[in-house]
Amino acid sequence: MLCRCKGINKRCLALGGAKNHLVALEDCDVEGTVRDVTASAFGCAGQRCMAASVLIVVGKQDELLQRLKEEVSKIKLGVEKGEMGPVITPDSLANVRGYLDSAEKFGSELLVDGRKLFVSPASTSLPNSTGNWIGPSIILHNGFGPNERALSEEIFGPVLSVIRVETWAEAIKIENGSPFGNAACVYTQRGGAADWFVGRFRAGMLGVNVGIPVPREPFAFGGLAGTDSKFGGYNDITSEGAVGFFTDKIKVTTRWPVPVELLGKGESGEGKKRKREKEKEKGGVEDAANFNGKM
Repeated sequence: MLCRCKGINKRCLALGGAKNHLVALEDCDVEGTVRDVTASAFGCAGQRCMAASVLIVVGKQDELLQRLKEEVSKIKLGVEKGEMGPVITPDSLANVRGYLDSAEKFGSELLVDGRKLFVSPASTSLPNSTGNWIGPSIILHNGFGPNERALSEEIFGPVLSVIRVETWAEAIKIENGSPFGNAACVYTQRGGAADWFVGRFRAGMLGVNVGIPVPREPFAFGGLAGTDSKFGGYNDITSEGAVGFFTDKIKVTTRWPVPVELLGKGESGEGKKRKREKEKEKGGVEDAANFNGKM
């Protein structure tokens, strides 16, 4: 689309996909992190550009993963407040199931298997029981290999990939190795640790203990330019970035010479010069801003 727009001399501001990474350090607040990650990954059934896609756990953190599994397992399918709705199309449903099947085939563990919560018309009284229903899923990956598609490709559905690493450097390597650059977050109770990650994340919108780091109104929304999350270099889609994109700047240069009548009617050029010199001798100040005729 960007090339087509430029081909006809049109400006283009186009946002792309996302694969948002959340990093949980060993000192993170377990309960707060679990609630936040769950809301980020499974709100809107994961069908939003800011949804958590990958949770990178530094260290073993068995308690965190157990509590996350318990919390996600409580999610109910439905259309009421607090319930998770269906995915948007049959193709999307097949796509989500395909990622889960692939992960299982290559030895990853499904801590929560949304396929088992599939809702059929015969088993539910939901208003839209014939919709594209699938439950939330958590994949615990063995490592980062070429077959781990769910770790690197955008799913856009209720699937959270989890991978364990030993060091901060490994966590940054995974996040920064993604072709996307939309959002990233770190969970920690240490300011120094947060500052270390914020200074190294390669994404356009960053969070500290915030799983959906959407900037507030005065600031622009958009991923990192040059990644698959943002095409074109024309600012962001909100705030001053959008104003700049939709604005044609006009530059006006003006000059207002002192009118002749204020210098004295009928005065010759030489007379005006002598008058200015007399004013300077008396301590008057010449209007230096009026550079009429001077270069």
